[in-house]
Amino acid sequence: MTHTRRTFLIGAASAAGATTILPYAAMAQEGMSDTYSTDAGDITVHPVSHASFVMETPAGVIYVDPVGGAEAYADYPAPGLILITHEHPDHYNADTLAALAGEGTQLITNPAVYDMLPEDMQAMATSIGNGESAEWGGVSIDAIPAYNTTEDRLMYHPEGRDNGYVLGFDGFTVYIAGDTEDTPEMRALEGIDLAFLPMNLPYTMTADQAASAVQEFQPTYVYPYHYGGGGEGSQDPEAFAEMVGDASEVKMGPWY
Repeated sequence: MTHTRRTFLIGAASAAGATTILPYAAMAQEGMSDTYSTDAGDITVHPVSHASFVMETPAGVIYVDPVGGAEAYADYPAPGLILITHEHPDHYNADTLAALAGEGTQLITNPAVYDMLPEDMQAMATSIGNGESAEWGGVSIDAIPAYNTTEDRLMYHPEGRDNGYVLGFDGFTVYIAGDTEDTPEMRALEGIDLAFLPMNLPYTMTADQAASAVQEFQPTYVYPYHYGGGGEGSQDPEAFAEMVGDASEVKMGPWY
């Protein structure tokens, strides 16, 4: 598949059939976040639930796939940037976005979600597809293909529709996989400091697939997320960590 690379410059805000959605609750309590030092300053990761999280960064506050209602984010700073990977309801909810997005908030979405946005939200959004890129507050944002590769899973995330994202900070690179299997594009990544990888069936991949990919592209740190929380198709994050071994440091966020 050939991807055309385009770059969109976005003004930064102030620095100030998918998986069933599980109940959401903000998790801003002490000890439930991790901070990473970068050349530009600290990046703090706050898991919210399932596939949703908040990052406080030197460029501003970033929300990733926020769903579950605004109350789930009441303990976090307002977002300067919101990233949406794809249209499934455990990743995209227009009502939650409308409640969270304030004046100056920027949205970056894949093209399918952009077309679904209400007109007023399209005005604050930028659509980028696989192989395209954007920039926000000095942070580079590359859209990485996210899709299923196993024959009986192809209908969930078809190739070319959904995004993962690679965010380039000064001296620190973050990979947000979205919903995907261990694609060649994932395995070819280099220089990733922090990664978020999904693993549940039938929608994404097994713990074995995720661990195999990590052993190949070797991010410094990796969070298993979107792993199901014990429901049907769930994957075991502890088993994932054992299989990753010394390839990366596995971080266990309180997603469920």
